[in-house]
Amino acid sequence: MQSRFTRIAGWVDDRTGLPSAISSFLLEDIPASAGWPHVFGSVALFLFLVQGLTGILLALNYAPTPEDAHSSLTYIVRQVSGGRLVYGLHHWGASLMIIVVFLHMAQVFIFGAFRRPREATWLAGVALLLLTFAFGLTGYLLPWNNKAYWGTVVTTRILAGLPGAGPILAQLTGSADRVGAVTFSRFYALHTLLLPAATICLIAIHVYLVRRHGITPERRSDQEMRKFFPEQLFRDFCAVFLAFLCLFLAACFLDVPLERIADPTDTSYVPRPEWYFLFLFQLLKFFPGRLEIVGSLILPALAVLSLALLPFVERTYLKILKGRVQAACVVALAFSGWLALTTAGSWGPEQPNPKGTISAAGDDRIQLPVQMIAGYAYFQSFHCEACHDLIAGPPKPGPALGVTELQHSRDWILQHFTNSFRAGAAMPFPQRIALFEFVTRSTPDLVQTLPGIRPELLNGAQVFVASACASCHKVNGSGGDIGPSLNGLSRRRSRDWIRAHFAAPGKLSPGSMMPSYHFKEKEERDLITYLLSLPE
Repeated sequence: MQSRFTRIAGWVDDRTGLPSAISSFLLEDIPASAGWPHVFGSVALFLFLVQGLTGILLALNYAPTPEDAHSSLTYIVRQVSGGRLVYGLHHWGASLMIIVVFLHMAQVFIFGAFRRPREATWLAGVALLLLTFAFGLTGYLLPWNNKAYWGTVVTTRILAGLPGAGPILAQLTGSADRVGAVTFSRFYALHTLLLPAATICLIAIHVYLVRRHGITPERRSDQEMRKFFPEQLFRDFCAVFLAFLCLFLAACFLDVPLERIADPTDTSYVPRPEWYFLFLFQLLKFFPGRLEIVGSLILPALAVLSLALLPFVERTYLKILKGRVQAACVVALAFSGWLALTTAGSWGPEQPNPKGTISAAGDDRIQLPVQMIAGYAYFQSFHCEACHDLIAGPPKPGPALGVTELQHSRDWILQHFTNSFRAGAAMPFPQRIALFEFVTRSTPDLVQTLPGIRPELLNGAQVFVASACASCHKVNGSGGDIGPSLNGLSRRRSRDWIRAHFAAPGKLSPGSMMPSYHFKEKEERDLITYLLSLPE
């Protein structure tokens, strides 16, 4: 058996060279001084793989268009099995990856691993740091909420204001006129196609260079060597496990705020970037007006240029970095400055909640299909209780709903509604369908629950059905797909905005096919109340 396994392993090695490559990797000689400080590179690589896997899983249900991005993400988080966990892993993984990459760069700096002959390795690491930030920047827009939209507006305006390259960058990002579908499409392509390909290539180059030049040893002439396996590999596995444990716990217990959908008309919104860009956000405040270019371009460019030139100028001009204690002090100073800017940038006014919104928390009845709620309201307004009980009561001409099995067909029931409605007057079709849904789907539990719904919500559901809004909009999972889903509307729109949209849809939503509606005052008020009460 062992000889057969040996022959198979030999065949695979002869055809692919994979076993020899793995053996060579595991048995690589590394300095005996290598230890826990050298695990950050492996953790960063692992987190990149997690980001790639979770990104693929999210893409299976994510709709990459401004019209559907927010609702599809809400669908992933609230309805897809494991969707909240996957989205949490992706969101918090981005933050953890930036932290680990920073720690890795700091460790390399303190250990002097940027010196000859490792200049190219350091430059590849600097490029990977910039790509990590680019992932955060391009992925920031993809939830298409107010925070993402207005934060991207600020970013693209800064890019457009750069001398010389500004107009070109504005055209490339599709934000020359405004942040819209073109900008979204290009950020999505960068985030899912170009940046991953570039990162994979740079990681391959970086790992090759690390293998070529090795890990920086202690500065001793009698430096001993040992194998990467098993001690250092064990440390890497422990660090990876700890990082994933922290990431998993964050995804399980920390909610990722979705905020309300992007509203280009909400000019009162104060954009605030993710925490890893807050230091730049705060830095811009020190350079108002014409000096903005200092904070947006000159200082960041100088910082990146300093990192890139460090291996070439350190030997001649930066004697202070010769010792690890001195290098650690420089890192601590830089970290203190970053922490101060980030802390200052995190202070500011909270975003106001939309005025006139109503929370549906605690009222599960609003999650019922709108036809059921409206049907119950029609049952009351058409005085159907004269012939029918909802559950039980004194004998009446008609059967009790919710406890008696109906014996008639759909067409017979719909015609019966018309014949019984106000001495033969024609009952509008949407009302008949809503009443039919209520009559045919009533259960004892349901008919006991519905009477607790507030009158204004019942009337709002009736207006919704009578206006055939469900032909274009989904509510609680049922309805048309022409317009956006109306669930969670309270997080996206205010009462005044909805009222203005009824009167002139094309003005607030260019290209909208929705006709204008002019309701009576009470009908409009109750309809908006119902819409703002819908859960997410």
